[in-house]
Amino acid sequence: MRLRHDERLRKALTPLRGLVPSAGYIPDLLTPGAAGDLSVSLDAIGATPRHVVASQMERLNAARHGRGGPAAGARADATDLAGVVRAFGTYFDTLLRPHLPRIRARVGADVDLRSQALLSGGVQGLLDSLAPYATWRDPVLEVDYPVSRDVTLGGRGLLLVPSFFCWRRPTAPADPGLPPTLVYPVAKPPWHLTPEGGKGASHLLGRTRAAVLEAVAGHGRPDGCTSTDIARAVGVAQSSITYQMGVLRDGGLVTSRNSGKNVIHTVTPLGRRILDGA
Repeated sequence: MRLRHDERLRKALTPLRGLVPSAGYIPDLLTPGAAGDLSVSLDAIGATPRHVVASQMERLNAARHGRGGPAAGARADATDLAGVVRAFGTYFDTLLRPHLPRIRARVGADVDLRSQALLSGGVQGLLDSLAPYATWRDPVLEVDYPVSRDVTLGGRGLLLVPSFFCWRRPTAPADPGLPPTLVYPVAKPPWHLTPEGGKGASHLLGRTRAAVLEAVAGHGRPDGCTSTDIARAVGVAQSSITYQMGVLRDGGLVTSRNSGKNVIHTVTPLGRRILDGA
């Protein structure tokens, strides 16, 4: 329904459909690392050298032809990177930006979990925490990857990237010359980002308050999270978090307790039922 009535979005998706298949090879130029900022990533895509674009488009075309169909819109000699950058910007602003607080909350929760695993168990504890997606058998990390492939680090290290949009299995850059990177799925409920996902909670509590409650529930730390954690995940000011937490606490949806210099917040069973019911 959204595509039918939004001509700008429909035009933006046209070049992206040819470049991002539902399965198989995706050009590495479209995932320029964990920049942390959309504008930086889009600038990196737009600055991709032409010979790299040509090589990756040829590989994409070969993969598509191998499945019996041409790679529409992905010809090496006609790839308009400026148009691709504009398309990604439109896609993000239209479809993803409204859900950014929930996405940040889930990714932030995963980062905290991996950090705790590293602090308590060292590198082995961190790698063990990647199960069931990966298994550490010193000196090899075995990953549940779609194809058989060996990657030798050669002293370069391994960048772990939690991704909200990675499903079922981890993925990695196809070019062996790029920095070794493992992109793996973060935990998320099945209704996230669906048309009705979370809408009930937003209608009941308001969008910001619902996002705050989801951040507390999805933070991933069994002992709860601080107001700073929530503010970072939701992307609002600390003063607003203090007010919103007071309202949620008065409604019986969260509890708060002092822990040293911090106040730790946890979601109550009632709060979880509201989110689950949404």
